[in-house]
Amino acid sequence: MPVSDAQMVSAWTHVLGLSRLEAGQSVTILTGPTTNEQTLRTALIAAAGMGAVVNRLDMLPRNGEKALSRDLLAYLGDTPLTGNMPALAMLKESDLVLDLMTLLFSNEQVEILESGTKILLAVEPPEILLRMLPQPSDRDLVENASAILTSADIMRVTSKAGTDVTFGIGEFPVTKEWGFVDEPGRWDHWPSGFCATFANEGSSNGTIVIDAGDILLPQKCYVNSPIHLTVKDGFIIEIAGGIDAAMLREYMDSFEDPEVYAISHIGWGTQTKAHWSTLGLYDREATIGMDARAFSGNFLFSTGPNNEAGGSRTTACHIDIPMRNCTVRIGDLTVVEEGKVILHKLP
Repeated sequence: MPVSDAQMVSAWTHVLGLSRLEAGQSVTILTGPTTNEQTLRTALIAAAGMGAVVNRLDMLPRNGEKALSRDLLAYLGDTPLTGNMPALAMLKESDLVLDLMTLLFSNEQVEILESGTKILLAVEPPEILLRMLPQPSDRDLVENASAILTSADIMRVTSKAGTDVTFGIGEFPVTKEWGFVDEPGRWDHWPSGFCATFANEGSSNGTIVIDAGDILLPQKCYVNSPIHLTVKDGFIIEIAGGIDAAMLREYMDSFEDPEVYAISHIGWGTQTKAHWSTLGLYDREATIGMDARAFSGNFLFSTGPNNEAGGSRTTACHIDIPMRNCTVRIGDLTVVEEGKVILHKLP
């Protein structure tokens, strides 16, 4: 159901408060042709109401002729900021960038963050933003998961469907998403709630079975029949199964880049306000699928680039695959058991 502007202004004020926005600081709102008008309108009101110096930077689209869908994450690579030094300088001079366009997996985003600017991505529909309004408790859950993830050098994932795969970890930093940006140079995504890292180069080996009911993104569809992936030395070397496997294989092949088969980030969802079932309630062009990425107890793994974590892969194809009913172990510690998060009290 729709939400009111008053609700969204209140939500933005809440999130900007958690992001430590102060009067007199500069906020640049980055927009494009797909930006939600209500999200933009209410962000402007909320930021100005908190005393910020507010600017809007509107950019032309990029890569539409290359992508196989209109999803914002269907084709990565050059962005409207690539080679655009005046726009890049404006964002780097801002205290906070509200990304209502999507700069994910871009060199420009990395450069902006390195300048100390904070970036908050918010591109889901307003009703999803409101339902998954972040709280400090969301950060606590993710920080706890992060402490576990940094405590060992191996992740093993199994499932009754046949998944049995190991990933070396520790080469890349941990990605922590809880929905607000409370430190200089921090990036986050409202809405979210998960902890992840990128697999060590060449370390992933085993079998991943994407079972019926698991989700492919950006396809934004539930899998109907199992897809069997064989992973060797960090790359998917075989995709087997029925029509779902054939469609996934054809999609990845279309990029004509061997790096699309590399294992990218791996982790699990912690957000209890996100739901596996909601993807089927939205038109595919209305959402990028953050419920699927964040719902508590998923095992979320992806393929393709790792440049956001300091790696060298910048392939245009990035597929996120949230899976249910998996067991995730970090070293000897079970953090997810058959799709249920196991909370551990750490010293």
